[in-house]
Amino acid sequence: MRHTRTGLLALSVVLLSGIVLAAVEGSSGGLRWTVPARWQVAAPKPMRAATYTIPGAAGAEAGECGVFYFGTGQGGGIDENLQRWVGQFESASAPKKSERTINGLKVHFIAVSGTYLSPAGPMMQSQGKKPGWSLSGAIVEAPEGNVFFKCVGPAATIQKAQPEIDELLKSLVKAGAAKA
Repeated sequence: MRHTRTGLLALSVVLLSGIVLAAVEGSSGGLRWTVPARWQVAAPKPMRAATYTIPGAAGAEAGECGVFYFGTGQGGGIDENLQRWVGQFESASAPKKSERTINGLKVHFIAVSGTYLSPAGPMMQSQGKKPGWSLSGAIVEAPEGNVFFKCVGPAATIQKAQPEIDELLKSLVKAGAAKA
């Protein structure tokens, strides 16, 4: 497995209503993206290109967005991964799947809710059941192989963050391309 280092590509400071917000970019697999300003870059985790903490909705815990990149031809197929994500939920709603092209990149989307089994570790065993959780995910057919964006958390947190998740995905560009 090829290890991809994701770092801070750019830091720009924007003054908005007297609050200083930092726009952070991430990159992996020949892609670049802009991280939503409210999100925090989390500590590195095994097998991930990046991890972001999504602030919790009122009264709910925070969510997480994991970005995975395994290398060209690695990480399994699109449908296999979407099904694996759905399988990480019990009593799941019918998954909502779609696809579209963003800045010349084919992106596969999925949304599912139910009891999240919170898989982790090398064998992806459940770390405990989390009822009322949602997943908003995307798999990007990137220049150097598939890049996986898996955002999970309490349903209220993911619902509140959905516009930010959408903006992150709309910001995707090939690593060498100029942003619009």
